[in-house]
Amino acid sequence: MPQYDAPVTVPRDAPSEAQTLELGKPAGGWRRRLYTVVFESDTRAGRIFDVVVIAAILLSVAAVMADSIESVASRHGRLLDALEWMFTILFTIEYIARLSCIQRPLRYATSFFGIVDLLAVLPTYLAVLMPEAQVLIDVRMLRLLRCFRIFKLTAYLSEFRLLGRAMANSMRKILVFLSVVIIVVLIVGTLMYVIEGPANGFTSIPKAIYWALSTITTVGYGDIVPRTELGRALAAIVMLIGWGILAVPTGIVTAEMTAQKFVKEPPHRICSECDSTEHEADSVFCRLCSARLPVVPHR
Repeated sequence: MPQYDAPVTVPRDAPSEAQTLELGKPAGGWRRRLYTVVFESDTRAGRIFDVVVIAAILLSVAAVMADSIESVASRHGRLLDALEWMFTILFTIEYIARLSCIQRPLRYATSFFGIVDLLAVLPTYLAVLMPEAQVLIDVRMLRLLRCFRIFKLTAYLSEFRLLGRAMANSMRKILVFLSVVIIVVLIVGTLMYVIEGPANGFTSIPKAIYWALSTITTVGYGDIVPRTELGRALAAIVMLIGWGILAVPTGIVTAEMTAQKFVKEPPHRICSECDSTEHEADSVFCRLCSARLPVVPHR
């Protein structure tokens, strides 16, 4: 029986070399150990840290949603307030830890994830500092802004980053698609205004465009409906077009995600049997001929 080495996998959530250089990874000491826990997930401590933060995010958003229910807030208001402060302190410690363990804290603070981390704790402190009676921003709105903590999940799940890259790379195609939809909605709305007219509820072209948009997206609120036979025929055509239109952006993003999943590998990842160069980052065997791939050395 041939002996195989243990599969070598590349951690999906480990920071890239570009991110390490951008933030400034410490050379050693307690900052280096803290960096490993906070920013890397290929260690036991890093994985535990990520799981704890993800659980805190979900529980915090659930507490905010429960606080918006009047009956729950009146009965468990003190408990929800205590939980809110517990989560706020936890996220504050996390934010300070991230800034203290890198050599360029300002660069992280002004990044997307740094701003999200700040928004996760800022509303709670602002709600305390600002009196409830005379404020320019309603305190309740500040409390609801805590739901933005859900964006913190994007820092811990690689699937979020994959979807974000796919949508960013598909942006031009999606914009072209949306332009076509806008053109169709404008034309259909104008035609429906001419066919139905104010007598049947289509009192203006913008209102007719609203009907066309709700119909082509298969929402159809029913507050405006065509009454004439020609108008109903046009509505049926728009509904059928709507079914096809909904599938277009899904196909664009899916194709881009598939293209990102199989990326070109460096020369040392070429399959020795079939010369294939397209494999997943953590592939151990070739996806075409099942031959064992060369091991990628850890950097």
